[in-house]
Amino acid sequence: METQIDLIFAALADPTRRDILVMLLEDDMAVTDVADPFDMSLAAISKHLGILTRAGLISQEKRGRVKWCKLEPDAMRDASIWMQSFGQFEAVNLDAFEEFLSKELPPDQDFSQT
Repeated sequence: METQIDLIFAALADPTRRDILVMLLEDDMAVTDVADPFDMSLAAISKHLGILTRAGLISQEKRGRVKWCKLEPDAMRDASIWMQSFGQFEAVNLDAFEEFLSKELPPDQDFSQT
């Protein structure tokens, strides 16, 4: 069984999902507005949103006919604390962490597929 921190890191592994989180930093957004900047179907965006929701990084609620997405910033707290324990990483400097992992892990391991 996956732990919550596993779900968070799996969700953050995808650049589209990271972009969605950045968009939601500004304000809640309707699913259709989240999908606008991406060159993919609404169904594909919905899958990304489902992964972010299961990880607890966002919440979704229906307001009338429109489904809205809201960032849940406290959800990253455990992942941030775990990363800070390494000392050499900033709380949310995921690019540096990914670079570190790519240097430390054998090249035949591909962790980008979730």
